[in-house]
Amino acid sequence: MPKIVFVCREGSDEPRVAASPESVKRLTGLGLSVVIESGAGLASGVRDADFEATGARIAGAGEVGSADIILRVNRPTAAEMASYKPGAVVFAVMDPYGNEAALADMAKAGLTTFAMELMPRITRAQSMDVLSSQANLAGYRAVIDASHEYGRAMPMMMTAAGTVPAAKVFVMGAGVAGLQAIATARRLGAVVSATDVRPAAKEQVASLGAKFIAVEDEEFKAAETAAGYAKPMSEAYQAKQAALVAEHIAKQDIVITTALIPGRPAPKLVTRAMLASMKPGSVAVDLAVERGGNIEGSEKGKVADVEGVTVIGYANVAGRIAASASALYARNLFAFIETMVDKGTKEFAVNLEDELVKATMLTHGGQVVHPNFAAAAIADETPVAAPAPAVIAIEEPAAAKPVRARKKPVADEAASNGDL
Repeated sequence: MPKIVFVCREGSDEPRVAASPESVKRLTGLGLSVVIESGAGLASGVRDADFEATGARIAGAGEVGSADIILRVNRPTAAEMASYKPGAVVFAVMDPYGNEAALADMAKAGLTTFAMELMPRITRAQSMDVLSSQANLAGYRAVIDASHEYGRAMPMMMTAAGTVPAAKVFVMGAGVAGLQAIATARRLGAVVSATDVRPAAKEQVASLGAKFIAVEDEEFKAAETAAGYAKPMSEAYQAKQAALVAEHIAKQDIVITTALIPGRPAPKLVTRAMLASMKPGSVAVDLAVERGGNIEGSEKGKVADVEGVTVIGYANVAGRIAASASALYARNLFAFIETMVDKGTKEFAVNLEDELVKATMLTHGGQVVHPNFAAAAIADETPVAAPAPAVIAIEEPAAAKPVRARKKPVADEAASNGDL
């Protein structure tokens, strides 16, 4: 019998869905039987009939118990896992850092689980890169949200009544989200500048028509590892960079921050004093608000007034473009699942020696198997908490220039060691 793939309906605070009509068609083409939970795609603009038209069967939540493969956006809660059969394979954004108790719970349930956000940045896995696909949309949406709150026009306009100056936009972090924010702001006619602690980011920023802002001393030139990640900077450098950034922010109309370090609180990049130096009516967008935020005073899920600046702290920013985000996420999932299906026999099997499996598998055979979390999961006996919406919009490594395919793994941790 073909393996049953069940696509879950997420909670009320998550509009995305882990499948699209296109991915359903391609999954069935692999010989898999796809079941969609009723209403799973409605918040993403996909009707049950749209899924049925491409080969899926619509069913209630109770049928997840017969599924061999379960596709989700967010990590399942303990209550949801109780209905999964032992041995089921679950793909989702698992948010494993700091949630070792939840990982232990998945192991006890006998589930084989994969954290899509741990996909390695290698050429083979580009089509599976959830962080990039979602962060790209988050960077775009950040500029749209900022322009909505900004009480002036973004482009320069020369009219008979006078000239409207272009908005000045400063992007902190030139990773996937940052580069897309730069490109989007430029398309809207803004004057754009950006900063990042990686020397390689300077060329990427310039290629999009933005000005690069950084203290470019000898320490900066050596601030990147061989793998493309940012090195921790000295306190002296951080002080010099902070002074330069503070001076620059005072002249900006819009600031967008994207810095995030996996497994750690988001670094504080913009202080209240910096916000107070900005002009009335200025806007700041904090894309790292779900991890504590880059901007002092930002509030998760809210638009706040901080020192006279409108600070946008929307959670799950990729989910604010649910239709596009779901379509891209579904393609990421399909690309990964496809590597586990034998094209000749149509059999689904997990190859424990595959480099992608090793990098993303969290639990298997009743144990937490990922080396980064196994020891902590065993030691942690705290109750399992329900997961927040997956922070797919925020991702730590950066992509290469958005208009070109990556030649090699490139990662960045912008502004203060991390980036969306």
